[in-house]
Amino acid sequence: MKACVIGLLLMISSPAWAQRPVPQIPFDSVPNFLKLPPDTYLGEVSGVAVNSKGHVFVFQRGNTNGPAYAAAAAQLLEFGADGKFIREIGHNLYAWSFAHTVRIDKQDNIWVTDKGSDMVIKFTPDGRVAMVFGRKQEASDEGTGPLKHPKPPLPAVDGMFRQVTDVTWDPAGNTYISDGYINSRVAKVDKDGTWLKSWGEPGDGPGQFNTPHSIAADAKGNIYVADRGNRRIQVFDPDGTFIREMKIDVPVPDDAQPWFGPKPTGAGGGTMGGGAPWAICISPGPTQYLYSADAYPGRVYKLSLDGNVLGYLGTTGRQMKEFGWIHEIACPAENSLYVAEILNWRVQKLQLHPDRAGHTSASNR
Repeated sequence: MKACVIGLLLMISSPAWAQRPVPQIPFDSVPNFLKLPPDTYLGEVSGVAVNSKGHVFVFQRGNTNGPAYAAAAAQLLEFGADGKFIREIGHNLYAWSFAHTVRIDKQDNIWVTDKGSDMVIKFTPDGRVAMVFGRKQEASDEGTGPLKHPKPPLPAVDGMFRQVTDVTWDPAGNTYISDGYINSRVAKVDKDGTWLKSWGEPGDGPGQFNTPHSIAADAKGNIYVADRGNRRIQVFDPDGTFIREMKIDVPVPDDAQPWFGPKPTGAGGGTMGGGAPWAICISPGPTQYLYSADAYPGRVYKLSLDGNVLGYLGTTGRQMKEFGWIHEIACPAENSLYVAEILNWRVQKLQLHPDRAGHTSASNR
């Protein structure tokens, strides 16, 4: 009996029983995917989305007009599935101020969040304004200027946003808006645009946020919030009830370098810490996966919806297959991603090849 117990302990402590390291996922980046018109250039690309036809929508901080303060740094462009330019949507739109994200709903409506104007705009598939949320500061007001960040912040106002960041939807058609750098909450409106509720406040406890920067929903209507400053993803039911948090703790290589500046220091690293979720998306299909990107060491992570990290890819840099602050991810399929990069002024189309490494995929199990 004693020998059996000793043998069992040896098995449990052996490397075969130890937790396996998170594997790297082999991938390719499609070269020169976007075909821009002559004399058109991308600036900081803050958003990318894909509709049911495979068309790619790019929300970028190019086409800048005005001084550095109060510039109109937002432009929405549409490309075909082959990367060919189709059109600009919302040229000189009143809400354009400082681009943040673009999303496409199940009806192929186009939604954008503008951090500078504090507005969310819903376009129809043909590019007409369908609904408007929030309100831009009036240029004639004496107090108009960059938003302040007092601590504690001023109370949030229903129907208004302060540096809004992203949007998603549940199966019932309700819209969830992450509001964002200052209000630190999630807002919920119904399919007709009626304000239903909000939840969240600044902090690091369950249901509190430090820059809810990206948001996504699964097929059951659970809401995933990239709580970037707290280096975690929080999950809620459609009513805002906290379910769980997820943290990405894949070791950062000793030789990892930031895109610029010194390496992040301090416990966890906050916004610049390894695994801090800058952008998230959830793939379609009977088995859904969550993708999340950090700024340092510049990786994309693949997770199961319960938070198990299945693999990662990429690193910081300026070359193809390297990243400079991924700000939004579109994942129209499990192994097909589009990433919008702030620092490298581009969109990369990525094809993942989990079958080439020790990585399990729904498509090759």
